Amino acid sequence: MQDIFEAIIEARKVGIPSALATVTAVKGSSPGKEHFKMLVREDGRIIGSVGGGALESEVIEKAKEIMRSEKAEEFSFNLIEKGPNASGMLCGGTISVFIEPIVNCFAYIFGGGHIGLYLNQVLSMIGFSTIIIDDREEFSNKERFPGATETIAGEYLNIMPKLEIKKPSYIIITTRGHKFDEEVLEWAIKQDAKYVGMIGSKGKVATIFNRLKDKGITQQELDKVYSPIGLKIGAMSAEEIAVAIAAEIIQVKRQK
Repeated sequence: MQDIFEAIIEARKVGIPSALATVTAVKGSSPGKEHFKMLVREDGRIIGSVGGGALESEVIEKAKEIMRSEKAEEFSFNLIEKGPNASGMLCGGTISVFIEPIVNCFAYIFGGGHIGLYLNQVLSMIGFSTIIIDDREEFSNKERFPGATETIAGEYLNIMPKLEIKKPSYIIITTRGHKFDEEVLEWAIKQDAKYVGMIGSKGKVATIFNRLKDKGITQQELDKVYSPIGLKIGAMSAEEIAVAIAAEIIQVKRQK
């Protein structure tokens, strides 16, 4: 059986929404003991145990709720047949289980210029795994982005088909030119991403959108794109723009 801590690392690396349940207190008779742990994946599969039986089924359902809310919470279960929060078991005790989400968000930053540089710093600081993609090697490397999960350099049209977009993912387009922005957006809009944002003035955005419509992209697809990018907080410098983009991403992440 896979070690539960190895499974947590794998879930974060691959991007498998999960939740960790830990028994924090036991009163009376219970099949679960303090510090028992169980990792619950999005599809209901588990590694480890908090005691088995009907209790475990209840914990799995609560874990799925925690994955959706992304907020840790402690639950108390009565191990009796009747009453509030009853588990259907007849042990006669109570058990408390702390459930915390294991969520790793992935930010794909296209463009390693000033905005990409500062955006990587902000998103890394708040727990995102960042992947930097730029067509110039000097703008996408570990020396420039030491905190990035991965750096990729090369032509966008060659790189994009090879990318494995993990979930939940956020795609930010801040390349060095309109041509590259358009190339990346045409690809990004077809991905199963929670957020796709592209930098640019209203005029630039309108021009790119119209050209994509000529290529068969629908208005419904374009309506999902956040552009001009970032919350409207009056940002001017590259650092401020990076903060505005990060704030918008947080807003999208926290929406129900």
